[in-house]
Amino acid sequence: MPLKTGKKNIGKNIKTEMKAGKPRKQAIAIALSVAKKNKNKKKK
Repeated sequence: MPLKTGKKNIGKNIKTEMKAGKPRKQAIAIALSVAKKNKNKKKK
């Protein structure tokens, strides 16, 4: 399942990644990276 972008979905994305078997720190990094991608698209 693809992760959702935006700040509101960071917690949900972390839970999704942890259920997939990723370590906590890695799940947080992935969730923040996805949220940041959305921010970059709006500026362009």
